[in-house]
Amino acid sequence: MYNIPHFKAKDHQEVLDFMQANPFVTICGVDAEGFPVATQVPVLLTIENDKIIISGHVMRKQEHTIAFENNNKVLVIFSGPSAFVSANWYTTKNMGSTWNYQSVQAKGSLEIKDEKHLYNLLEKLTLHFEKDANSPTQVKNLSAEYMEQNMKAIYSFDIQVSDLQHVFKLSQNRDEASKASIHAELSKGGAACKHMAAAMKRP
Repeated sequence: MYNIPHFKAKDHQEVLDFMQANPFVTICGVDAEGFPVATQVPVLLTIENDKIIISGHVMRKQEHTIAFENNNKVLVIFSGPSAFVSANWYTTKNMGSTWNYQSVQAKGSLEIKDEKHLYNLLEKLTLHFEKDANSPTQVKNLSAEYMEQNMKAIYSFDIQVSDLQHVFKLSQNRDEASKASIHAELSKGGAACKHMAAAMKRP
């Protein structure tokens, strides 16, 4: 993690909001031979006071799944859009260009849960992302046979976060004229650039 004091959120809630807004995460672990493994999955967050639980599900008998079973210490990465920032946009010249981005890294222990937890999680996940409570794709509208067959292939998990770090690199280290120029140039770009321009302007 690129851990520089001025590339930080103004308050903890901003970090939590970013995590909630970017729920398709990368979960990293280590296999039996010491090599890194990773997978990408959608997750739900439960936040109570200072306690953060990350919940999701993975397919059984995969390289990463086996690694998580043998070593449950994991790193969860929450990422958003990013954008190239040209040094030509700075008031000070003869400097290198850079990249603006936002990322949160959560460390914790992955706990494999039981079938009841899995079913409840699938209900919550589907409702959260489908939005329409009456959609035929909601768990309550799927056949018992379909659910039973597919649940055999996956397991759910909870990760209790033990360490949370973030970097919100939004040109905070530039002078006001440079920041205005960077914002103007990013606003002319594609969706990711426009997203980063908006992030620069958030209070």
